[in-house]
This record gives sequence, structure tokens and C-alpha cells, in this order.
Amino acid sequence: MKINLEGKVALVTASSKGIGFGVAKVFSQCGAEVILLSRNKTNLEKASREIEKAGKKPYYFVADLTNEMDLENVMKKIKRLQPSIFFFSTGGPRPGAFMEMDKNDWENAISLLIRSAIYITKQLLPSMIENKWGRIIYSTSTAIKEVIPNLALSNVIRVSLAGLIRTLAKEVAIYNITVNGIMPGIIKTDRIKEIARSMAEKKGISMEESLKEIAASIPAARLGKPEEIGYLASFLASDYASYINGAIIPVDGGKLNSIL
Repeated sequence: MKINLEGKVALVTASSKGIGFGVAKVFSQCGAEVILLSRNKTNLEKASREIEKAGKKPYYFVADLTNEMDLENVMKKIKRLQPSIFFFSTGGPRPGAFMEMDKNDWENAISLLIRSAIYITKQLLPSMIENKWGRIIYSTSTAIKEVIPNLALSNVIRVSLAGLIRTLAKEVAIYNITVNGIMPGIIKTDRIKEIARSMAEKKGISMEESLKEIAASIPAARLGKPEEIGYLASFLASDYASYINGAIIPVDGGKLNSIL
């Protein structure tokens, strides 16, 4: 079975690095025309060159997901390309305990994790509905199933994305549009290094020791790779997954303890 996304246009946010980059790379390898979106032009240019080596030359646009004017301006350009696949990914909000977070931390996290997802989705859905085909995939976190220590913002706000997934899945399925979520576990990204550094400071150990502790907590005994999220995302974006709708799937090496 070969996943073929030829003729599809895929928008991937936060795609200059990390999970977004891994997903965009796999989409391109499967034949999709990929649109990269990130706030860092230098990183976007580098990501574009890397993806072109593996697949097709992508489009790319600079925008900060937490900046409403940025998003409004860039979506006018992106909508002209009529993406029929949307993979929503972001960096994570600031790590830390509940009492360490101030009003700005909460507002920034809401803008990053849910407000931007809602805005972009509303911009892209009309053309998917008109064309009677679409795939929307939100990258969230196992925090929606199980609280993660020292990640108060993620634990609280990411649950909203699960509600969006289940709500949209029921509303747009009639138009041959599926809406699913992926819960990445501990993936080897800059975000994990940031969390490891924060943990190391609290415990008084080195970051290398902190990373080893994190890997030891995973049944697979290793961190995941961004491309491993891309493999599932490309399947969910394909016609093979046309009856998978409203699912929120963990990719975590078996770490999640929740039964449901």
C-alpha cells in the first residue's frame, strides 16, 4: 500500500522545525504540494531547501500564530492555493506549574494553542466544503488524556482542542471532510530540550541526565522522531483513512497510562 497525496495541497503550521517540519517533509514525499508557515524566515528557508531535496519545492509564508494581523494577512495568500489538507502544529507554551503562570502566559497560550487553530480552520473550511473533500489534523498532546507534570498551560488549554476535533468531525463529515487529532508523546524537538532544561534546573542535574530520565520513562526506551508523526498524518490525510473521523491517536512509544 502506497500513500499517494498527488494533486493535494497541504498547509502545515509551525513547520520550519520539529514536528511540523517532519510532517511537511513526509507529506511532500507522498506527492503533496506543501505550504510551510512559521514566524522565522531563516528557519523557513532552511526547511524549504531540506524538503525540496526529499520531495517537492514547498511554498512558505512568514507569520506568528499568536499575531492576529499576521494571520489575517497571510491567510489571504494561502487561501488562493486552496489547501485541502491542514495539519495544525505549534510550539508549546511556557513550561511550569500553575502558580508560576501570569495573565500574559495564559493569554499567549490560548492564542497559540486554540485561537489560531480556530481562525485558520474557519478560513480553510469553505473551499473544502465546496470541493467536497478535506483533511484536518490537529497535533495536540497526551496532556489531554493524562496530566503532565510542570506543564500547567498545556494540561489546561489543550483539552479545548480535543473538543474542537470532536465537534468539527460531526459537523463536516457530510462534506467528505475528516477531522482527527494526533497526540505526540515525547518527540525529539527543541521543545523537549526546553522541558528537559527546566526539569534539570529544578532537580539540580544536567540536561543530558534529564533527557536520559525522560527516555527511561518511555516503554520504547527512546524519544520519538518528528517523521513518525508524519507517517500517521500522511495516512490520515489519504483516502485510505476516509472512515476515520473524530479520532485522537497517541504516538508515544507506549508511554500513555490512560485506558480510554
